[in-house]
Amino acid sequence: MRSPLRGRAARALAALALVFAALLPGAAVPAAAADPVVLTVGTTQDLDSSNPFNTALVSGYEVFQMTYDLLVEFDKDTHPAPGFADSWVRSPDKVTFHIRDGMQFSDGTPATSKDVCFSWGLAMDAIKNGANIGYGYLDPNVKDAGVTKIECPDASTFVAYTTDQSDRIFQVYMPILPQHVWSKYNYKTIADQKFDGPLVGTGPYTLVEWKTGQFTRFVRNPHYWGNKGFADNVVIRFFPDQTDVMVQALKSGELDYAHDVNPDQFKALAADKAYTAVAGKANGWSQLAFNTYGTGTGKTIKDGGPSTQALLDPAFRDALGYAVDHKALVERVLGGYGDPGTTIVPPILSDWHVEPDHPRSFSIDVAKQKLDAAGYPLDSTGKRLDKQGKPIVLRLVHPNSNDSYAKSAQFVKEWYGQLGIDVNVQSLDSDTLTNLILPPPDGKAKYDIELWGWSGNPDPNGLTIVFRCDQIDNLSDSQYCNPDYDKLYDENSKESGQQRHDTLAKMQNLIYDQAPYDVLYYDSNLDVYRNDRFAGWQNMPADGTPFFTYSDLNYTLLTDATIQPSPAPTVSAPAGASAAPSAEPQTSSTGGSGSNTTPLLILAALVVVVVIGGLLWSRRRRTASVEDE
Repeated sequence: MRSPLRGRAARALAALALVFAALLPGAAVPAAAADPVVLTVGTTQDLDSSNPFNTALVSGYEVFQMTYDLLVEFDKDTHPAPGFADSWVRSPDKVTFHIRDGMQFSDGTPATSKDVCFSWGLAMDAIKNGANIGYGYLDPNVKDAGVTKIECPDASTFVAYTTDQSDRIFQVYMPILPQHVWSKYNYKTIADQKFDGPLVGTGPYTLVEWKTGQFTRFVRNPHYWGNKGFADNVVIRFFPDQTDVMVQALKSGELDYAHDVNPDQFKALAADKAYTAVAGKANGWSQLAFNTYGTGTGKTIKDGGPSTQALLDPAFRDALGYAVDHKALVERVLGGYGDPGTTIVPPILSDWHVEPDHPRSFSIDVAKQKLDAAGYPLDSTGKRLDKQGKPIVLRLVHPNSNDSYAKSAQFVKEWYGQLGIDVNVQSLDSDTLTNLILPPPDGKAKYDIELWGWSGNPDPNGLTIVFRCDQIDNLSDSQYCNPDYDKLYDENSKESGQQRHDTLAKMQNLIYDQAPYDVLYYDSNLDVYRNDRFAGWQNMPADGTPFFTYSDLNYTLLTDATIQPSPAPTVSAPAGASAAPSAEPQTSSTGGSGSNTTPLLILAALVVVVVIGGLLWSRRRRTASVEDE
């Protein structure tokens, strides 16, 4: 799916043509070359939907962020940055956003405030009616920002009235959709739409083709308002349950970037100077989510739900927590690339993360003692019984998108087995697993433990929301419901500073003690990219990765590795935002292949001579083709 590599000579001639054009006022830049520059990215996760309201996966967020802008984007340090709005002013009860002048959608239609009112209005209508849009991942962003009313007094102005002064208004993951394309749909019906390519958006690229299990293809948005990266086209290839195949594609040059390689592959590639290997801190975790459907309500699901009532007992779940060696998982599954898991706010969110007040430590003996004390004895054959006298056999499911899930499941199976609890492990594709864990009315939640992971945004609410009662049949994969937790969540959403930190600490401890989750580890994102074609790579944030992060920023920063070195580009922060250091720690030295610029300077000087002696070269023709900037 990628175009042939061009030689260095062709790149030098193209650079010469650009210099020549710059020296002659009014000279036109030559047309784009016939063979577009294609950036090819690989990931082990398939795409579940191109409809932004129906994606539950990181790959889906990558797709919609490339096609659509957020009202406020994120800079390289995850601070608020201009997006669909280029500036804003805060008042005590509202924020007034200015929509950038002259912006157009990819189809040439003007992009104005009415598109924001339409997109955010979908969320406002859903919130008003106590509903969610599709999977319900996006509209809670507007609710958590305390937005009570929105207005569009003119084409350049969007006003959001808020109930608090928190920064969550600038962290709303809500893609700005074109009203002229989607206006006939409301919050109830838009989630049913397929969003077939070519999509229309204001992002740097737009999706034009998608083949499930194979790839998505994007082309450059000719009307994009921001910086235009080196790639004309972007292809994201999917390798579900095929990490080895993805790495071989990277080595052969079929891929420029591989997301989520395994630790052994990562170490091998990091030792080769042809690649840069980045172990990025993840804003998320991998966990065991216990099916607690019916806790406190007595509700059951005919032919579904948890297989044993033991899972509804916090004492049972707490005991299981002592039987899992989190440190061993980090070393033996992640190869040391991660941290042992504890609470539901990752350490990368250092302002909000707390360690538990009553931590569990690995001990099979302690786990046995706690199970006995909680009323779960062993029978004569060594099998653990629930309070109904049935042997406990747990059904553990996990996605096939990452080797670490399967490896972790086998360790859990072994450790639980030492307690007299059998575990049946099943690996499923992401779509099947997503549907399996849904309770009524959309499913039967027929599982006991889901081993999967979550990735959040810079605000902790992006992760902590999954435990709310109203997220059952939406985001919840534990079916957990506790009104005390909901109350704390609502309080935290209105607070800031130390007050919010203290409330979040209570939330983290409540979930840890009640144990609807066993957070296994905060795993790193292990990404690797080649150094021979593209330069300008930048981690986002500094301890993150270039892609599969908070925005499309890095796609717009890539440059041609064959004609220049790869400096760390600087991105202007909006007024009032503090600038963080642009350090880019890597796991290995890049060994970049940027060429020496001296020959180009000599060529440029020759061009000047040519211009001065124009009489001798009055009929000179430029023969090199140049990419559009």
